[in-house]
Amino acid sequence: MQSIEVTADEPELPKRLRAVEYVRMSTEHQQYSTENQAGKIREYAAHRNIDIVRTYADAGKSGLRIDGRQALQQLIKDKESDSADFSIILVYDVSRWRRFQDADESAYYEYICKRKNVHVAYVAEQFENDGSPVATIVKGVKRAMAGEYSRELSAKVFTGQCRLIELGYRQGGPAGYGLRRVLLDQTGSVKAELARGEHKSLQTDRVILMPGPDAEVELVIQIYRWFTDDGLTESEIAFRLNEKGVRTDLCRDWTRATIREVLTNEKYIGNNVYNRRSFKLKKLRVENTPDMWIKKEGAFESVVTPELFYTAQGIVRARAYRFSNVELIERLRSLFQDRGLRRHRSLSWSMLASPKKSLV
Repeated sequence: MQSIEVTADEPELPKRLRAVEYVRMSTEHQQYSTENQAGKIREYAAHRNIDIVRTYADAGKSGLRIDGRQALQQLIKDKESDSADFSIILVYDVSRWRRFQDADESAYYEYICKRKNVHVAYVAEQFENDGSPVATIVKGVKRAMAGEYSRELSAKVFTGQCRLIELGYRQGGPAGYGLRRVLLDQTGSVKAELARGEHKSLQTDRVILMPGPDAEVELVIQIYRWFTDDGLTESEIAFRLNEKGVRTDLCRDWTRATIREVLTNEKYIGNNVYNRRSFKLKKLRVENTPDMWIKKEGAFESVVTPELFYTAQGIVRARAYRFSNVELIERLRSLFQDRGLRRHRSLSWSMLASPKKSLV
């Protein structure tokens, strides 16, 4: 009797899912290094039969805004394309996805992924992002906590920076023409001059400003003299410097704005000023009133004398003054009485601004 061999069908292997990983590191904690995030993500993927086909990484980027985070922008663009080759986005935790001050904004970007049938998984969280009521509540709390952490961190950083300013130490930004950034160690001894783009590497080091090369210092003083003694405007000074082939500290042409910066920044008389402008939590940039400035007078060696500096400030304020209609009429009347219309058929702004000083 012939035997019949019966073979069972081989079980089908589960289909492997395709995913991309998104990692983001700002600057606050080593635990959030992109390597640590990627290690946890790959461990998660190995236990769940997931293939990671691509990595999107934003290193040294804040989580407050999507602006400047090219990797995340590219991820969303790839996800929205019809040729997207993945169905899962693996992220370390809720804070790595985003730290928006508005939790709804963070939810929005996850929602537009969901609309394209792309699931966002937070691999280090203690909940599964499965849409259940519990997951929704916990995730909402986590988003709010991430935003609150950013607010608290911003306040702490600002307080620390204000303290260093009051001690006479420089906090960020280029030195400016005629000045140089100098690195001090914890004892206050000079270590080195910092070139453009260089930063201190030790937490105990500090940065101050010092006058630059003699040629630059002399030119800064000359700019003030042109402005105060010769009556040149900022634009005229910029034109004169560009004609001479002189470049700014950033190797660019001079403009009215760059000349105005030299003429009005108190660092040229050695004052350390902070918080003139605010850009907290990546919101709109705000010009603060002088009462909000944090200042340490005489923190650095001055480039120009206080007398010359404040003379320039008086001229700047006088030129920026806006006369009322009543004041303009009164000045026109005074000018008419002093000079008469028959002798002069045109009026200049300088005549109107100071009619008593005009030549008869």
